[in-house]
Amino acid sequence: MFPMLRQILRAGIVSEPAPDADEALRVATRRLSETMLRQLGRALVIRHVDAGSCNACELEIHALGNPYYNLEAIGIKFAASPRHADLLLVTGPVAKNMEVALKRAYDATPEPRLVVAVGDCGCTGGIFGESYASRGRVANVIPVDVAIPGCPPTPLQLLQGILAAIAPETAGNPV
Repeated sequence: MFPMLRQILRAGIVSEPAPDADEALRVATRRLSETMLRQLGRALVIRHVDAGSCNACELEIHALGNPYYNLEAIGIKFAASPRHADLLLVTGPVAKNMEVALKRAYDATPEPRLVVAVGDCGCTGGIFGESYASRGRVANVIPVDVAIPGCPPTPLQLLQGILAAIAPETAGNPV
């Protein structure tokens, strides 16, 4: 046990510093007031909804919780219920069977709520598109604030997109 503790003390903190928000990912204008941004400053609570993905995006989302990215150190947590969430993180094209469940999760999330579509499937419908079994992109079912493209997006891209959702809008950047 002592050799492991010595190694930890020698290595120090190896967490990745939080990246800057990527304004290019924002697809909707800011709906949050400055007062609400101050309130969200305490912690951001995310509810993840898998609307029909292949689970590649989920693996990258799961990587955000490891010590390298250390999501909880910057005040971002995941919740099991949309009633406790500030942000919905939606992955995959919305399957026909998940449409009602996604709308219910959106309705259960208290105002002001944010929605982040993750991956090419969540942003555009991906290779699945719209069909008899798929409603396509998340924006076809609920309003989306930030879209994070990639198949799958890296944990760093996910973190940039989440931070873009809560960061105040830059005055010179039209969205």
